Order: sequence, then structure tokens, then C-alpha cells
Amino acid sequence: MQIDNRKQALQDKTVRISCVVPVFNEEALVDSFFEALQAKLLELTNTFEIIAIDDGSQDNTVKKIAALPKKYHVKLIALSRNFGKETALTAGLEHATGDVAIILDADFQHPLEVIPTFLTHWSEGYNMVYGVRENRDNESSIKRNFARLFYWLMTKITKIDIPNNAGDFRLLDRKVVDAINQIQERTRFMKGLYAWVGFKKLPVPFTVQERAAGKSSWGLARLTELALTGITSFSDIPLRVWGLIGFVISLISLVYAIYIVTVTLIFGADLPGFPSIIVALMFFGGIQLLSIGILGEYIARIFTEVKQRPKYLIEKKYGFED
Repeated sequence: MQIDNRKQALQDKTVRISCVVPVFNEEALVDSFFEALQAKLLELTNTFEIIAIDDGSQDNTVKKIAALPKKYHVKLIALSRNFGKETALTAGLEHATGDVAIILDADFQHPLEVIPTFLTHWSEGYNMVYGVRENRDNESSIKRNFARLFYWLMTKITKIDIPNNAGDFRLLDRKVVDAINQIQERTRFMKGLYAWVGFKKLPVPFTVQERAAGKSSWGLARLTELALTGITSFSDIPLRVWGLIGFVISLISLVYAIYIVTVTLIFGADLPGFPSIIVALMFFGGIQLLSIGILGEYIARIFTEVKQRPKYLIEKKYGFED
């Protein structure tokens, strides 16, 4: 859609908006959240859809969403089990039909007041407008430092530009959605995919709100797993680094072997050297196990991809018949 057409569509409230909302155990929030989202969207357009993707909730989230009045325009995709947020977002984007897709969480941490700003920048020609959190004051120091280290590392070892402190809260133009939907990876790191597809983009700062209810399921263990997925999905530097380390160690070993042979020829055999041998064996054994572990991470992801299983399975769908 051309810039003039975008501006006209936004002015005439004819732009079709697809809101993609992943949910997991959010029964306490879904009523109030979708009511608030509906009200905000009605201010912006006459044509919209809200796609809720339930990622295997164990509470009554699915029942409460299915029971929402049809005036809320909520479509529900209930996955057969918990596939993870990255896969839930994939399912939502593959079902989105709008001119733009807006991704946001259902816990009110992504302020609805920012959506009009997203659309304004979209009408100016940007194909991706993403939210950047202004601070992480509400997180623990461990989590903040972990995030800082991760983004720094990704800028150093990958060829894509993943903005610091940018999450899933964003607007995607139709062409961006279509580009992401062409990617068939099973093990997905969405922040990397947003960056990988390119297109004209713009950051918008926002303040993360407190969760209206419930507790985040993203602990340090899940964040670490996601970080490993991001690194192995977009960089082969870890493999190359250990190849370099192996070369350096081999070179040092060769020099040391020449030294030992020379000393032995000149002064004869001496020294038992048992402690140094044990230390060397433990050191090289640790290096080998660590390098095998890194290889294992990549091989495991190859194993997942070559099986060609579906990215997700749907148990139920509501609202799409309309």
C-alpha cells in the first residue's frame, strides 16, 4: 500500500487491523483486556480482527475467550499443547488477514495508547514499527544484566541488527507478515526473524506497565533457552570460535612437544611430572566436552528441522467461520 493510500485509509478508518495476542493462563485478564482493546480499535478503524492464540493454558482461558460476545471480534486459536510463545506468534501471523498486524500481550504491560502512534508511523511509510522499553527498573539486576549481555553478544556474532530492549510489541505491514510467513523454521526466535526480514522500520519508546494480574512465566531458565535459540539460529560464530581454540591449543601443544623433546635430548629424561599431566588432561577434557556440547546444540536444532514436523497443532478454532 502506497503512503498516500495508507494515510487515506487511516483517516477514513478503513485500514484493516489484525491484532495478534498470545495468551497463556490469562483467565483473570481476558475479559477486561479484550474489552479495552476493542474500545481502542474502534477509535482507529471500522474493520479489525483480534486473534487470540492460546498456548496450551491449564486454566479456563479458552472457555472465557470462547464465551466472549461476538461484538468483540475475537477469533481464537487453541493450540493442542504448550508450544511456546514464539510458535504461538507464528500461528497468529499465519492467520492474520489485515493490512497491518499488531502484536501485543494480554497482560496490559503493552500500553494500548501506543497503538495509534504505531499506525501514524505506518502511514508515513514505515513497514515495521516496534516498541522499545525505556527502562528495566521493574526487573531484577540479574535479569537486566543478562538481557544487556545477550543483546551485546548478538550484535557481535550475528549479521542482523536486533535492537536493544525491543520485544514483540510491534506493528507489521502486510508485506512483512507475508515475508515472515514464508520462513519455515521450527525452532524460532521471533526477534531475530523480525530483524532478518529487513524492511523500513522505526522504534517507538514506551514504558512497560505492571501486570494487571498473574505472574510472568518467563523465568531465567526460559530466557536462557530462548537466548541459546537466538544465538544458534543466527550465528555460526560459536562453531568457528572453537575451531580457532582447537587450532591454538594444538599449536601450543606442538611447541611444548618440541620443547620436551629438545630438553630430553640435551639433558636426558627427568621429572615425573604427574601433577602437570593430570591438570593438562582435565583441562583438555573440559575443552573437548564443552566443544562437543556446542556442537550438540547445533546438531539438536538440525535434528528438529529435518524431521519436518508441523510448527504447531490446533485443537480448536473459534470465530474464523465468519
